[in-house]
Amino acid sequence: MNPIEDKDVLLQNISSSEYFPITYKELEQEAKQTMSVGGFGYVRSGAGNEETLRKNEESFSKLSFLPRFLRDVSELDTSVQLFGRTYPYPIFLAPVGMQKLAHKEGEIASAKAAATHRVPFVLSTVSSYSIEDVANATGDSPKWFQLYWSNNEEISFNMVKRAEEAGFEAIVLTIDTPMLGWRVEDIRNRFSPLKLGLGKANYEADPVFLRSLENQDAESIIQGILNNINHPTLNWKHVAALKERTSLPILLKGILHPEDARLAVENGIDGIIVSNHGGRQLDGVISAIDALPLVVEEIKGAVPVLFDSGIRRGTDVVKALALGADAVFIGRPFIYGLAVDGQNGVEKVLANFIEETKISISLAGISSVKDLPALKIVTS
Repeated sequence: MNPIEDKDVLLQNISSSEYFPITYKELEQEAKQTMSVGGFGYVRSGAGNEETLRKNEESFSKLSFLPRFLRDVSELDTSVQLFGRTYPYPIFLAPVGMQKLAHKEGEIASAKAAATHRVPFVLSTVSSYSIEDVANATGDSPKWFQLYWSNNEEISFNMVKRAEEAGFEAIVLTIDTPMLGWRVEDIRNRFSPLKLGLGKANYEADPVFLRSLENQDAESIIQGILNNINHPTLNWKHVAALKERTSLPILLKGILHPEDARLAVENGIDGIIVSNHGGRQLDGVISAIDALPLVVEEIKGAVPVLFDSGIRRGTDVVKALALGADAVFIGRPFIYGLAVDGQNGVEKVLANFIEETKISISLAGISSVKDLPALKIVTS
């Protein structure tokens, strides 16, 4: 007798002889076993008393679907269109820096995993592998570049130029890091991955950055990064200057206030990412999912609104999309998958996210991602 063919991820997980962590908490615990104390603490923790970190998850649990039934959901369209491109799912891999903390292949493994699902991978400025390394390893798979503004703005412009030349499709400018948040766990562990050199790849490969140094030894490179990574003077003039230096779409990551969303549109920004940096910057701010409807209402479809912070499973994805997000980013879950099993681990995390998202959309009585804003969400 031939074995039953398992065509969906749910049955594959049930039938598999090898168990891979399914829930976020299980992933987190497995990752803790494989990562260093400092590395795990850096990824897991939030700023201050971790009020915002907890709030990001708790706010999702207060949102409930009001589903519809007796609708034909036999055909599901999960594709999204952004900036003239079509992606198969409304799920992206968030920019997470220094991924060698989780696995020696770091961003290379994560980007390859994203490519297998045609999911856009967003590369951090402080990555363990350079723009060119990731591009060479993944070919024409969809990739965006996240920019931390440098005090020497020519370094920023050149990194964006390199990303554009390497085939990256958009620029994500992070705006909520004028300085690092109060990271208690890192202080307790006396741990700085930047000082360990885990985020230097894009700087080492950048001729403008290297020319800005008196010496190019390892210590001088690290000090140069530390001198450039925070940008307390960042303002709308810098955003305007960046727009003049690239033809790629520019999205601002870190917007929570509707007024900042309105200003982004007025300043010609191409997209907004509602995010509180996963609870890692200012503790005590509004949860990202609570901020999302405020931003969506303010800009009324003028530009795409994407969502980041607190996504832990497929139902979270659907809730964010129903509240008006055009797509969402997952962060810690895929990093934990990377720690557990490298590229294969990230692929499994993505496969599970995609399948749970698809199932949840269909069970809610919706047959297309574009129709999700019609799904009623009740707040308890």
